[in-house]
Amino acid sequence: MVTVNIAELEQIDKFRSLQSTLRDRWKTSELFDNSEVDILIIPSLSIDQRELQKIEGCEHYEERLLFSLMRLRNPCTRLIYVTSMPLHPSIIDYYLQLLPGIPFSQARHRLLLLSTYDASLKPLTQKILERPRLLERIRQALRLDKAFMTCYNSTFWEAELSLKLNVPLYAAAPDLQTWGTKSGSRQIFAQSAIPLPEGSELVWNSEDLATAAADLWERQPTLKRMVLKLNEGISGEGNALLDLRPLIDVAPGRSSHSQRVGAISYSFFSNLRFQATQESWTNFSQRIPELGAIVESYIEGETKFSPSVQGRITPDRKVEILSTHDQILGGPDGQVYLGCRFPADENYRVQLQQLGLKVGKKLAEKGILERFGVDFVTVNQGNGKWDIQAIEINLRKGGTTHPFMTLKLLTNGHYDLSTGLFHSQQGKHKYYVATDNLQKDRYRGLLPNDLMDIIAHYRLHFDSGSETGTVFHLMGCLSQFGKLGLTSIGNSPQQAEDIYNKVVQVLDQETRGDHNNYALFSDYAFPIAGDTSGY
Repeated sequence: MVTVNIAELEQIDKFRSLQSTLRDRWKTSELFDNSEVDILIIPSLSIDQRELQKIEGCEHYEERLLFSLMRLRNPCTRLIYVTSMPLHPSIIDYYLQLLPGIPFSQARHRLLLLSTYDASLKPLTQKILERPRLLERIRQALRLDKAFMTCYNSTFWEAELSLKLNVPLYAAAPDLQTWGTKSGSRQIFAQSAIPLPEGSELVWNSEDLATAAADLWERQPTLKRMVLKLNEGISGEGNALLDLRPLIDVAPGRSSHSQRVGAISYSFFSNLRFQATQESWTNFSQRIPELGAIVESYIEGETKFSPSVQGRITPDRKVEILSTHDQILGGPDGQVYLGCRFPADENYRVQLQQLGLKVGKKLAEKGILERFGVDFVTVNQGNGKWDIQAIEINLRKGGTTHPFMTLKLLTNGHYDLSTGLFHSQQGKHKYYVATDNLQKDRYRGLLPNDLMDIIAHYRLHFDSGSETGTVFHLMGCLSQFGKLGLTSIGNSPQQAEDIYNKVVQVLDQETRGDHNNYALFSDYAFPIAGDTSGY
């Protein structure tokens, strides 16, 4: 829950005053020109750390904003990228070698990598604030009149860092983050007259949650399932599904309200399906007083998809639609985000844009800046009609941000609002399949350098000539967790799928137990001049 005291209100006023200077400096980072700008990247996952731990390999998710290194294609842009632990030099080399038309050494000279050397379970921004010498080094490296800061999500930690450095943060003010929670999203949808599932207000204990669930069932007596959501859960990992069909004896019209509440309360212990692998009712119920929770109708349907729309609100308060995606969901009941396909299905993507624009305008009225994403559920009703209902808003750089920005920064193309398609400068429509969750036990033990050798040997890399191929991320997750992220870009949906499937096929082949790997000798025989391991 977001609570604000007097000191925080004073901090917010100062933060917003500093943030007003963004109007003069953010645009230069969007254009391929010679304007000078310094961008401070703080990829801190400043969210509830216990919820974050539900995502395997989360300690490496600070790598997801490495697409920002592609901004170095602007020859006068400088970047400072700060992480909890140092990044493997080959990962940095990989991104810099993707830059079209920019010499590697020239781009590398404009990049400063810093680390807190602290792997503890606390947000990166907090770690930075605890290190005055690191703060001073960042300050001295920035041209303060030409700098701005960007992050994964914005909290009071990021606001404090912005003020200490005197660098404006391009993100929503921390006191506005409530509009990106489950309950805040529902309020925005209602105020925007956007269809959404029947659901409850925010509650703070399991007893009230059971009552809210019973009330919801009474309003919708034919309901089969409902979803319980922690108000600040991420990637669907804070959700649980309650099947009402085993409770038919206490359905509306068959029992009293109190009997229904009692049966639902008991079902919380015995009949909930948690979307996070290690979750239990004991832990889930303990989080409700800390984070709050809601309950919503589960949307049924034979032909059902989970698309999303992404937009941003610029410092001059313009609302822009950036992209649409069909999300790839997994977990026990299809509630956990795994990846996405771009663009969303042509049957509803233009309508998604219209709904996203309405949400963006309402968020702009609240004072929100920068990225927002809206998740939906669509159900095919036949005859070309789709029932579209909004599920939640994300005020952060989520799983669809980095693949789209990777495509945009690599091709310098543009998104066409009239069709919902992306055009490269070569005039081709571009499509991709992306994931943060290509994960198999057999991939464990692969080092970043091993992956680079496999990419080169099988020519899996992105080709700037054809503007097709795969861009990899989350490479730091690979050795310990067998987990990898990738964006496979093609000139058609099928080509993108084929490129993605080839990557999986090659990685499976290279990690067979009986496979004799080809000679991986380059690291030892040919050390790279100008070692960057000190960054």
